Formats: sequence, structure tokens, C-alpha cells
Amino acid sequence: MTIAFEPIAWAAQGVRILDQTLLPGEERYLEIGTIDDMVEAIQSLRVRGAPLIGISAAMGLAAAASAAAKGATLDSDWLARAIDRLEASRPTAVNLKWALERMRAAGDAAFTGERQGRAVAAALRAEAQRVWDIEAGMCRYLGEFGAQLLTPGFTVLTHCNTGRLATGGLGTALAAIYVASQEQDMGIDVVVTETRPLRQGARLTAWELVRAGIPVRVIADSAAGSFMAAAEIDVVITGADRIARNGDVANKIGTYNLAVLARAHGIPFYVSAPRSTIDSTMASGDEIPIEFRGAGELEAAPGAAVVNPAFDVTPAELVTAIVTDGGIVEPPFEQHLAGVLEQVTPDEGRRG
Repeated sequence: MTIAFEPIAWAAQGVRILDQTLLPGEERYLEIGTIDDMVEAIQSLRVRGAPLIGISAAMGLAAAASAAAKGATLDSDWLARAIDRLEASRPTAVNLKWALERMRAAGDAAFTGERQGRAVAAALRAEAQRVWDIEAGMCRYLGEFGAQLLTPGFTVLTHCNTGRLATGGLGTALAAIYVASQEQDMGIDVVVTETRPLRQGARLTAWELVRAGIPVRVIADSAAGSFMAAAEIDVVITGADRIARNGDVANKIGTYNLAVLARAHGIPFYVSAPRSTIDSTMASGDEIPIEFRGAGELEAAPGAAVVNPAFDVTPAELVTAIVTDGGIVEPPFEQHLAGVLEQVTPDEGRRG
């Protein structure tokens, strides 16, 4: 019963995005054609989710480059400034840097080949499409591998949003649920944490699953422990915005709480993320930059100080396994994550 929607698409004058700040109440699409507008869309969470942020930045860069080429302002300096501006828009998710480095390389190669203007813009658009295809293809593998960790009738607890809205493909953690429920008929039940303060679980994940016809219950973040104690949860699966070399995982704030609770109750805690999320330059989670967002996202008494981290870091020792598009990775993570990074990139054409 999946009801189709497109979180991102090419448009006549740029890139079309689904404004996720308006969900679930309103399904509105915006067209973006400038770097400033794409930065605003990323920072305001109109587009969100680590893989989709990378895809959106790449496509937005290509669209803006096309306009710059028409005005004869597309050169290597323009490209460098645009990439730096986009890369600074959100610091924690490494997929953004991965996508933009691919775009930088494609642009540098085009300029080195003495192509100019529209030829460079065309090369950038082709590379942006490759970024999208790669991420979407990775999602298909994540779903197929992740479903291997589920059993018919399982109740899965997940946090934040890790589905089509976050990836431009099938999803990361949610991909396993889609494959298990819709393709393998496992009868999976889903419990979604509300995900304070912006309620991505209640607003976005629940919206996706209802449209897909998959049973879903929304609970307050603080209710997760009681559900585990009551044997209501069989497995926890979350996504990731960055994974350090040793297997430490940065993800939406509240993920660390769930990992601790899962360990206390003997429940497997899995992380699902494409290989573009693994940052081999970071030795551990201590090196991962954590984004802090504005105080206005939390309701507090006037005069009270507000601290609003958007992400936390879950230590590798609390993670049962990491699902990647290269397979299911178990401890020791440093050794095994390095192994999957060396594998050949999956088929870029798999969009399911």
C-alpha cells in the first residue's frame, strides 16, 4: 500500500524538494536554484537525513552552476566558494562532505580538461546524479542486509527518521523494515520514538510508515525504557550521521540513551548506514563535531539557559553490529569497517 512521494527531484529551474518542516500536515514542494537557498533548506531542515543532505547539496550545486554558466561566472573560484558554503551548512553528517568532495573532483577534472561554462555545469550535473544513484543503491543493500537481522513478528524500535525522507532511496535503518515487511512479509511491528525536540519520529517516520501500510506506534522518548522492561521491544535499529574508525556512532540526540537501555535489557542495538557515513579520518567519536542548534527549538521558562545538541555519540562497545551496504559488520569494528571500505562501490543503478 505504498503511497509514492519524492523527497527530491530535478526541476526545470533547479532542484525540487519536499519541505519536511511542514509534514505531516502539508505536503509542499519547493524549487531551489541557488547556493543560498540550498544552504537555508539544509540548515532549516527542509531537507534532512545524512544521505539526503549530501544528495541535496550535490544537486543544488549542479543547479546553481548551470545558472552561473549562463551568466559566464562559473569558474574554479566560484566552485570552491560554493562548495565551502554548502559544506559549512551542517557539520556532523559526513555524507555532506563525501558528496561535495566528489563534486569538487568532478569540477576540477572538467576545468583541467579546459572545458568551460556549460560543459563544466554538465559534468557537475552528471556527478550529482551519480551521487544520488550511489546513495540510493546503497539503501537497497542496507535493506536487504538489515532484513537478515529481523525475525517474523519482531517489534522494532527506531529513532528519528531513516527512511525515504532521509535518503532519496529506500532508507537506512527503515530500509530493513520496508524489505522485511513489504517484500518478505515478516509482519514487523514498529515502535517509533517521538524524537525531541523536533519530533522527526512522530512527524516523519510515522507519516512514512502509515503511507506504506506498516503498523507503527509512536512513544515519547522517555517511554523507551519502560517498553523494553515490559518485553515490548525485540531489537533497536537506528541510522547514523557519522561513524568513526573505531565504530563510535554519531546520530540524532537520544540515540546514546537507547543504546544504554538496550544493553541493560539484553536487546540487540544495530546501526544502519551507507559506507559514505564511515569517516576513516576520525579515530573515535571524540573527534566528531557535534552541531548545536538554536534555543528556540526547545520550550523553556523565560530566563533559563538552553543547550540544544542535535546529535550524540554512542560508544562502539554498545553497538551489536553495523549494517552497511557492504555487509553486516561486527566487532572488532576498526578492522572490519576498514575491510568494507575497500570493497567495490555497489551498482549505482539500483534505485529501489
